[in-house]
Amino acid sequence: MIHHLSPKGKIGLVLANGSLSSTTSGEGKIRQAIVEDDLVECIVALPTQLFYTTGIPVCLWFLNRNKTQKGKTLFIDAREMGTMVSRKLRELTQEDIELIADTFTKFEEGILEDEKGFCKVSDLEEIKKHDYILTPGRYVGFKPEEDDGIPFEEKMKTLTTELDELFKESSELEGKIRQSLKEIGFGF
Repeated sequence: MIHHLSPKGKIGLVLANGSLSSTTSGEGKIRQAIVEDDLVECIVALPTQLFYTTGIPVCLWFLNRNKTQKGKTLFIDAREMGTMVSRKLRELTQEDIELIADTFTKFEEGILEDEKGFCKVSDLEEIKKHDYILTPGRYVGFKPEEDDGIPFEEKMKTLTTELDELFKESSELEGKIRQSLKEIGFGF
């Protein structure tokens, strides 16, 4: 498909997530060449269950022979977006689509600021450090956890108390199970 692009050509592809990181059958070398030729403009990781025929997550590749942001690639992690419309199907909302589109537009205009857990602009050197693996999560990182106002020491005290109670309950249940097994001749 790249071969058929004009010198100013662009293409958008929907591919399986394996395309971002696979190294079998020379895929890693092909991906490396595409990155080094500065064709990858944007990668978007999408959530699961967007298609009727498969539940697997996919990604969008946007390739451009004439990028406005030369030497840079935008990574967007949209895996948490969308709304389940049935037990097996998720849809991206209009707001989700607009957010992704606006993020890309800001990138093209050179005014996009990285947002932890959602988007990041990376250069060739950074992609090279990641062995040309293009999984957006590697670049955007994790969304900062919201502070609930409870001090760490207090959280840990509560959690260790709960854990202690669960250990006691587990021990009691183990004893009951062993006793029941012994009663029917299968004790150990």
